[in-house]
Amino acid sequence: MQFTIETEQEEDGRWIAEVLEIPGALVYGETTQEAIARAQALGLRVIAERLDNGEELPALTISFATA
Repeated sequence: MQFTIETEQEEDGRWIAEVLEIPGALVYGETTQEAIARAQALGLRVIAERLDNGEELPALTISFATA
């Protein structure tokens, strides 16, 4: 399972990071690195929630790529 994280700087200077494979998964950070770290944490929380709910998941090799 691979997540793609896309980042963009907002007009107010904050960075937004979106996990493209998870609709609505957006986080903010003061820096690009902070936004990416928060997006990675969110992606892992989504996987944990799906496991807790007994959802079928593909192989659990997890990696993150920056778009």
